[in-house]
Amino acid sequence: MSPRAAPPRFGRLQLALAAAGTAAATLDLCMDGWVAAQYARRGHPGWAALSLSLLAAASAAAQACSWLWLRSDPPALRPAVPVALLAALHFLQLGFFFRCLHALKVGWRVCWAKAKEEDEQRHMAFLSHDISMLRLFETFLENTPQLTLLLYIILRTNKAELSQGLGMGTAFLCVSWSLLDYHQSLRSFLQDKYELSRGSSVIYFLWNLFLICPRILVVALFALLWPYGVAVHFPLVWLAMFLWVSLQGTDFMESPGAEQLYRAVVAVILYFSWFNVAQGRTLYRSIIYHGFILVDSTLLALAWLWGRAPSEEHSYLLPVVAASLPCYLLGLGLRVAYYKWLHPNVQVQQEGRCDEVDAGGRSDGVEFHSFLEPDLVNRRMQWLAQTHFALSQPERQQFLNGAAAGESAV
Repeated sequence: MSPRAAPPRFGRLQLALAAAGTAAATLDLCMDGWVAAQYARRGHPGWAALSLSLLAAASAAAQACSWLWLRSDPPALRPAVPVALLAALHFLQLGFFFRCLHALKVGWRVCWAKAKEEDEQRHMAFLSHDISMLRLFETFLENTPQLTLLLYIILRTNKAELSQGLGMGTAFLCVSWSLLDYHQSLRSFLQDKYELSRGSSVIYFLWNLFLICPRILVVALFALLWPYGVAVHFPLVWLAMFLWVSLQGTDFMESPGAEQLYRAVVAVILYFSWFNVAQGRTLYRSIIYHGFILVDSTLLALAWLWGRAPSEEHSYLLPVVAASLPCYLLGLGLRVAYYKWLHPNVQVQQEGRCDEVDAGGRSDGVEFHSFLEPDLVNRRMQWLAQTHFALSQPERQQFLNGAAAGESAV
């Protein structure tokens, strides 16, 4: 295995997957509307309103991020459409779908056009990463809360239709997949970074799945006995995560107001799953985060055990709750195993090189480049690179010098 000397190839398979992802996002939106309509038709307007509220809030946040990113992007990377049209599309909550269609158009040129193929590959890498990150945001802002609501409704009614069971299982897989897809996209975005092997990808996917499932379960169980308690618990934990992210000094967006939006979105993600937002070693921050979530989830589970009636019909959940702690610990164990034996660093260090993503240590002697030319580098890409890839001081300075020159050019 060797580091890539060119942008990752975008072929017909990747184009088909991108088209499938766009179709899946459209289907997911239609299904959310259909589910909300079913709630209202069956006499549960509160559930319908909550489902639509989650959908609207997630869409508004994702569209705002997408619009702010487009405004900060270099002109060479912006779609060749009037700014007023882009603003209108985002106002109508269609900005993400426009990004997907634009990426498919560029991907089509990459697959079949011969002129400037390498430039198009770089452009496609940029577009794919933004779409992956927006999809991650929307997943945790909408799909994960919707999944918690669906599990709560199943437990509340004590029955599950086949469509609900399949939808819930699919949603768990999609949430974990969005994390893996984002991580892979971030690694492929930079040269001299080793891609995840199939085995590494499987373990990365499983550890996130095993960590997220118990979290969603205990939140749903807590809501089962104290529905309004979640309305207190979520804002308190979200506020703690927001302050924690703020203390880490993120500098991701172009303006202070936009930065607060980014921190608010990340705080929602952290309510359910780990997400790195700061430079340097992540070991101690990860220990603090997982320790907090483990204690918080345990308290939620104990509250449910304490509040449930002895003869309650949900007694079948006792072994499920008992298995949630081993499940979470298994997820932590898989994460440790990944960084110890399956992380690309293992292969890199065997060749006398070092490559760090979301882990401690420095990467001495690695030539660092973005796939995009210096005049196509923007501040958001700088932050992503510095946050997720631990660089030595000379490498970081080399990158920043090139980026600064690019920003002055645009």
